[in-house]
Amino acid sequence: MTEHALKRAWRQTVAGSDLLDDAMFPPTGTSRDQYTQRAGDPGGLFLVLDEDGTVRGYRSPYREIFTAQDLDQVLYFVAEEAVRRLAEYIVAHTPGHGPVTNLVTGQAQMLDRINPAWGSRFRSGGMDGPQTAQPCERDPLERLAWIAGTWREQDPYTNLAFFRGKGISAEQIALLHGANPEQVAAGTRLSDLRSMHGTGRDSWDIAWESCCFGQAGDWAFVMYHETPPGSRADNAALSRLGVTETVRLSATAAKAIYTFDYMRDGRRIDDDWGVLELIWYERGRAPYYRGGQLDFLNQAVRRAELDHPELTGEFELYFHALETALGLQLPRQDIQQETVHAAQWVRSNG
Repeated sequence: MTEHALKRAWRQTVAGSDLLDDAMFPPTGTSRDQYTQRAGDPGGLFLVLDEDGTVRGYRSPYREIFTAQDLDQVLYFVAEEAVRRLAEYIVAHTPGHGPVTNLVTGQAQMLDRINPAWGSRFRSGGMDGPQTAQPCERDPLERLAWIAGTWREQDPYTNLAFFRGKGISAEQIALLHGANPEQVAAGTRLSDLRSMHGTGRDSWDIAWESCCFGQAGDWAFVMYHETPPGSRADNAALSRLGVTETVRLSATAAKAIYTFDYMRDGRRIDDDWGVLELIWYERGRAPYYRGGQLDFLNQAVRRAELDHPELTGEFELYFHALETALGLQLPRQDIQQETVHAAQWVRSNG
């Protein structure tokens, strides 16, 4: 593929559509270093054409979002970006509708008008066309996403950590993180810790120096603000307990930093993107590298967007997608009623 061939194919696509025009074709170059010069502010699509005909899409000088050697795929990605901008404008200027209501459905419908196969590809959220996933017919906030809103403000805890593996124990994992063994053995509950308010330490101190833990579905979980010095919960120690997968979600509300970290069999799953920040996710855009290791999450996010346009919070949608794709859960009643197991950290001074 050359720039000339791409633009010629785009003009042919435009000729058969009442939604597209030539001006929607993104800037191109031969190096990602040209992004700022050609594309301007980060966020817009920029195509890098390699000598071998490979096309790489960027949304900043440092964030490659797809690689394609197929002309139809490149044209699809260009059209996907174009109709998103159209959908944003239409939804924002439609009386009686909010700024995000039906945005994703609108994108799918417009892609249907351009090319029905592209509409199916968009609805799948992946690279290879339609998927067989059934629509969600239950409360999207039921299992995990209920906590997404307060978690943004570090309530109940800054870190939500999940662990999966055969025969693993939430108690042992909490002990690795530094939980008090006596309180773990005694079955201490969160309400028990908070009843210690009269011991000269306020509730915030108790929360900051403690954790909650338990089992929900296939996953054990530990929630905390900060682990104590000397915590032994490294990958090697977790592996010895039988942990094969970990998911860690962290919130730093004062800095608006929210991260997702997924480990499987001792290896970080991130397509070499480094730290994955949740604020990268924008409704109607796949958050991760297309066709990459996390494409299953792209598909789950799109399913959540289509099934639940009533969820106006991106974090709620994302958390629902995590629950769908990975089965993550948290026991809402136990946490809200403070009957979840809890323990203070072991103090370094004994």
